Amino acid sequence: MSPIITIADLSKTYATGFEALKHVTLEIESGEIFALLGPNGAGKTTLISIVCGLVNASQGRVTVGGHDIVRNYRAARKMIGLVPQELTTDAFESVWATVNLSRGLFGKRRDPALVEDILRRLSLWDKKDSKIITLSGGMKRRVMIAKALAHEPQILFLDEPTAGVDVELRRDMWNLVRKLRSDGVTIILTTHYIDEAEEMADRIGVINRGELVLVEDKAELMRKLGKKQLTLQLLQPLDAIPGSLSSYGLELSDDGGELTYSYDTQAERTGITALLRDLADAEIRFRDLRTRQSSLEEIFVNLVSDAK
Repeated sequence: MSPIITIADLSKTYATGFEALKHVTLEIESGEIFALLGPNGAGKTTLISIVCGLVNASQGRVTVGGHDIVRNYRAARKMIGLVPQELTTDAFESVWATVNLSRGLFGKRRDPALVEDILRRLSLWDKKDSKIITLSGGMKRRVMIAKALAHEPQILFLDEPTAGVDVELRRDMWNLVRKLRSDGVTIILTTHYIDEAEEMADRIGVINRGELVLVEDKAELMRKLGKKQLTLQLLQPLDAIPGSLSSYGLELSDDGGELTYSYDTQAERTGITALLRDLADAEIRFRDLRTRQSSLEEIFVNLVSDAK
């Protein structure tokens, strides 16, 4: 299956000389949820803006569904729905009028049943006659998503879609995104919320200072870069870690009751067997142990730190 979006050697340098993107190459598969992670100013929004035709690239080529975004702009843009960070709607229009207008801008015929379905799925139906100015921030965000879906795009870009909304609304949006994916819509998501990517994404890309640091299947990323921690609950608290155990990089809890050992899941040897032997030699006994896999947030922080 050919990718639905192909980005090749894409760069963007602004008039100020700032390099927002540096030779980014990326393929997005049809029907996947792809999460793009990165700190503020990393280049996430610039990348999305170029693909959506809002910003011109300095170098490189992008195709959407086989359509070049420069030569075949209209065909490419019809395939895309965009939910930007900014809430850009006419404050004094109704929800119903706003969503219908968005559909008409793409040359689509009126379809009240479809618009009603979108509004119902976004829990906006009871607000259809309300003016945008009267809605909460979370509701306005839902209207932006409804606008993006009104012309039935095959690809949906969500640029920080749950920024500033409450936890319940975030989970509602996650469920909506999953439903859209099951309907065949390809989702590209940028987010500051690591748990959002961990919860929903099939693949994850990390961008930092305009460079694509890594692109990996989420499960494979967790497997390859995740570390595990072995925590031992001691029978007797320790005042300090014995010198004979210094090579293990152990961490002692504040109360002296727990020892934590971090190890690489991909290493040929984890060192656990040797650690347990040396603990016994040091006459340190434990009553229980537990392991914990490092989170995607920890992996992300490490990746960005390594790229600096």
